[in-house]
Amino acid sequence: MAVVVALGAFLMTLFGGWTAQRVTDRRHLVLGLAGGLMLGVVGLDLLPEAMEAAGRPLFGVPQALLLFVGGFLFAHVVERLLATRRAAHGAETGQKTPEGAPAGAAEQTAERTPEVGLVAAAAMVLHSLMDGIALGAAFQVGGGMGVTVALAVITHDFADGFNTYTLTSVYGNDRRKAVAMLVADAVAPIAGAGLATLLTLPEELLGSYLGFFGGALLYLAAAEILPEAHHTHPARTTLLCTVAGAAFIWLVVGLSGG
Repeated sequence: MAVVVALGAFLMTLFGGWTAQRVTDRRHLVLGLAGGLMLGVVGLDLLPEAMEAAGRPLFGVPQALLLFVGGFLFAHVVERLLATRRAAHGAETGQKTPEGAPAGAAEQTAERTPEVGLVAAAAMVLHSLMDGIALGAAFQVGGGMGVTVALAVITHDFADGFNTYTLTSVYGNDRRKAVAMLVADAVAPIAGAGLATLLTLPEELLGSYLGFFGGALLYLAAAEILPEAHHTHPARTTLLCTVAGAAFIWLVVGLSGG
């Protein structure tokens, strides 16, 4: 049964990525919505689950929150290192700003790091794999628990697919790579549900992972996606899309019983 539900998650993930791809002519709205979805997933879903599973204090601070901060800082350091390396490479190869490009375009080109998008998308794939594992484990516990987790996973996977495609493409990766990461993200819940029949991960380990992943995802949303959304098109509709994305995750969490 868990694998059948995971097939639904597979289709929902692809639908989310297809939606992100089809509305590229409204890029600022796509980025605003993606930022809101990511913010909602972190604050309303991942962090509460991480605190519940790995809330044991370490030197006065819950373990999940320490890893949350660690994930945020890790994403920041990796993004800066890759951006610096890419900028240095551009200077060595003598890359120039295209004629007629606006001021600051050279810096934006140098700082655009496709590797960051691929790493972020890979983290989304890993998260979807964990979703599949949670789905399989829930059905082993009981049918009622399985249905609740299934609702959460399937609805979340629309946001996961949307964010995976957006994260991959917004950092300058081509469409082929974005689609490849989307397909990997769609397959991950099925693989996770299958793995759940073979292994059981400690709850504290899962909670620690969720805390770390949540911090990294929040960095990408707050420091990369949302500023990019408002930089080129600071429209009120972009802000509304961000609010709508966070509200959608709130609705999903509420419908799934938290």
